[in-house]
Amino acid sequence: MEQRAVVTAGTGGIGLETASGLAERGFAVTVVGRDADRGARAVERIAAVATGGGPRFIAVDLASLGEVRSLAARLAAEGPLKVLVNNIGAMFTQRRQTVDGIEASFAVNHLSPYLLTELLLDRLRAGAPSRIVNVSSGAIRVAKRTFDAVEPPGGYYGFHWYGRAKLANLAYTLDLAERLRGSGVTVFAADPGGAATDMTNGTMTSPGIVSPPLRLLWPLVRRTFERSTAGPASEAAKPSIVAATDPALDGRTGLLIGPQARPVPPFRGSTDPRTVTAVLKLSRQLAPLPDGR
Repeated sequence: MEQRAVVTAGTGGIGLETASGLAERGFAVTVVGRDADRGARAVERIAAVATGGGPRFIAVDLASLGEVRSLAARLAAEGPLKVLVNNIGAMFTQRRQTVDGIEASFAVNHLSPYLLTELLLDRLRAGAPSRIVNVSSGAIRVAKRTFDAVEPPGGYYGFHWYGRAKLANLAYTLDLAERLRGSGVTVFAADPGGAATDMTNGTMTSPGIVSPPLRLLWPLVRRTFERSTAGPASEAAKPSIVAATDPALDGRTGLLIGPQARPVPPFRGSTDPRTVTAVLKLSRQLAPLPDGR
């Protein structure tokens, strides 16, 4: 039987390298993205290294919760799932709303992977032993830890709001690991560190994405960050690939795999019970599940 894997935002950068790494290890990989042309090129590249089932592309706008639900239904109908890598991530220079009327950073970076994961849990249980990998970010360190509403108080600063959404997703990830402990489905977060991607070379060049106290120092901070950590996407994908496939992690769960592809302590705040409770409550309000979980 084919070992099925799904990688969201898998048509370029870290996602494409992750999908290629899984295909090399024998998985039949489905990559999810918005652009059909990029998807076709990604499938061609992945197919060149695949050792298992052939890769494929599914076009989905993961900012739309309706499209996420449709994707989950399609994937679920195809049978057991071995690996789900929620690689999706986006940072915006200006505040945006999705088609659902939800602030885009929170919707894309947290609600989308949250909803897709929850809707595929039965298929992941059927594929057990199976793994869920949610891609995190060091931007969590500058996040506001308030989740009473989808948008935090204060002005919009893309880097901070991105970090806040990733904090929400990490809190959810670690809580999910405990919820699924003993089920055969293990759950990991992966921090890719710095990487030469469209985000770091584009959005992160704008000083307006950080709050005024950090703005004057931002060019220096960013250059220092790039020199010390930013490498090719193939290196940044290693934590995700390790989290998804490394036999040394068999039977383990609830770990954050750091940029050196080894377990590291979770970011401060991600295990705070108050944060976890608030994140789960807000997630269920904005992306309700069919069984009322």
